[in-house]
Amino acid sequence: MTIRRAIPADLDAIMAIENASFPTDAWSSESMAAELTTDYSHYIVDEDGGSVIGYAGLRAIRGSADADIQTIALTDARRGEGRGRAMLRTLLAEAVDRGAREVFLEVRADNPSAEGLYVSEGFEEIGRRPGYYQPDGVDAIVMKVDLRAWQARVHTDTATDAQEELR
Repeated sequence: MTIRRAIPADLDAIMAIENASFPTDAWSSESMAAELTTDYSHYIVDEDGGSVIGYAGLRAIRGSADADIQTIALTDARRGEGRGRAMLRTLLAEAVDRGAREVFLEVRADNPSAEGLYVSEGFEEIGRRPGYYQPDGVDAIVMKVDLRAWQARVHTDTATDAQEELR
């Protein structure tokens, strides 16, 4: 499996996952195409055997103190394998590279597995937006992570994993 920068040629594969993952509030193809080509966005895809199995996006203006996770989605068959976490960590590292100190996101209140992923990476709930996701009327949980704390924790986890492998 390979995580790489998304390119315009990935749009059809991304939109297939987008429409399957978010059937009532999927982004339009035009909106997604614009996200893939702007300087302030960083979209990635996860490939396996030449097929796109997931994608994720970050909005982060270089030099800005904050950034936003726009989306993370995987094909149904590939959920639960840690690929969402890998893409999230890739986006957080990109936010660090762009100079961000905090990253924000919204997650549907009816998606506890995504919320659990974010909490496990250090995100904290900072608010709610009632009825944010339309037409379903589902609340958005607004979350934030401090990237310095996230980096320290990830580096500690990586060092601990490496030590365990040496034993």
